[in-house]
Amino acid sequence: MQTLTAVTWIHLTGATLFGLAVVHTFSTKYFYHLAHTRPGHAGLWHLLGEVETVFGFWAFVLLVFMAATLGWGATSDYLDNTRFVEPMFVFVIMVISASKPILQLVSDTVRKLAVVVPLPAAVAYYFLALSVVPLFGSIVTEPAAMTLAAMMLRDVIFSRQASNRLKYLTLGVLFVNVSIGGTLTNFAAPPILMVAAKWGWDSGMVFSMFGWKALVAVFTNALILTLLFRKELTWKAKAYVQGTGTRAPVAFVLVNLVLLAGVVATNHHPEIFIGLFLFFLGLAEAYKMHHNRLMLREGLMVAFFLAGLVVLGGQQQWWLQAVLASLSETTLYYGATALTAITDNAALTYLGSMVSGVSDEFKYALVAGAVSGGGLTVIANAPNPAGFAILKNSFDEHSINPLGLFLAALPPTLVAVFCFRSVPQAALEMLDYHIWLQWFQSLDRTFLFFLILPFVVATVGLWSELGRAGKDKRADHS
Repeated sequence: MQTLTAVTWIHLTGATLFGLAVVHTFSTKYFYHLAHTRPGHAGLWHLLGEVETVFGFWAFVLLVFMAATLGWGATSDYLDNTRFVEPMFVFVIMVISASKPILQLVSDTVRKLAVVVPLPAAVAYYFLALSVVPLFGSIVTEPAAMTLAAMMLRDVIFSRQASNRLKYLTLGVLFVNVSIGGTLTNFAAPPILMVAAKWGWDSGMVFSMFGWKALVAVFTNALILTLLFRKELTWKAKAYVQGTGTRAPVAFVLVNLVLLAGVVATNHHPEIFIGLFLFFLGLAEAYKMHHNRLMLREGLMVAFFLAGLVVLGGQQQWWLQAVLASLSETTLYYGATALTAITDNAALTYLGSMVSGVSDEFKYALVAGAVSGGGLTVIANAPNPAGFAILKNSFDEHSINPLGLFLAALPPTLVAVFCFRSVPQAALEMLDYHIWLQWFQSLDRTFLFFLILPFVVATVGLWSELGRAGKDKRADHS
């Protein structure tokens, strides 16, 4: 009886800390503002404002509570039984794919493709970085595609004093397109990778169910945004498209490409891909002239974020699996899309795969919803923290407003919804309040509170920020 009580308290504590971590994620912009306005404790505010540290921090709190309640033996067993392969893989793939030879190869390819696109060179380059590169993630995995696309967009537009509207909308489209762009194969998108083997999905089946719809959604999102900001893109991106700097020899491009392919092929075997990564580090150190600064710090921070998410996410099975099992096919799709915003979409599909006796419609709705909502927040999809880490310094106060990202990602998410559900069906479903009512009624009231609270916090923070900006503008005019 004592053990059962202890476990129950661990579950409740894990859910509470997970909710606090989500709220904290939506509040990082506020801590960054404090770092600038209260320099006496700027170090502390910067630490609390780093999105990459949020889940690691609250995971540490959970482990301390578990050690105090259950003892160190039970806590160490929990860590031993928790798989950290994904954080390790994302770290390795992020560093290698961001290397100069790989980035040079992808950038050259995009430039050549831009010639045949009936748009100005700068605009075509931007369009392809938002469309072709995310789709390239179906081959090299989504974390690699996110890293490459984010670095290309950083250099082509984010570092060129682009408007905040363009930066946030670009970030929203990038996150959504990467989330759905890996659905052309059965091994690139984490939500599909988690269930493909168990459900017997090969790449042909995945493409027939999701891939062709993702192609339509990705190109639609990228094209609409490109045309909306065509004038600004033509002016801001022109210089970069011409290309600058020294180039890495072809031999180093090929070696790095082989190492990247090896890491992708062994993504379930850390003993192998870590060995390949160490070889890459040795090569980069020996030939520094052909490599820019490696993204080791950024990669480690992203890995820390994902590791914390794994530790906290392991305590959410008790309520999340029950929620998924209680939903109908339609409500499951929209429920998965919404739940993905506050949980990792791979964890969502993994827990859903543990529900026994489910139909093919259930499987499709779960995975389609998980990838559709993968761009709404930084925690929704494993590659998102990588893009976040690369691009955040281009925003005001070196911080991305989570509500700004959420609002920017809503339009491309709706495009994905229409593509995965078909436009007429999705339109009718989204206007049917009975579907939404059923979903909300199926949710535990405590969980519903945690679901809504982050957005309330983010809304208050954005309102405060807008008010402060208005006061500053009036002060400047006076």
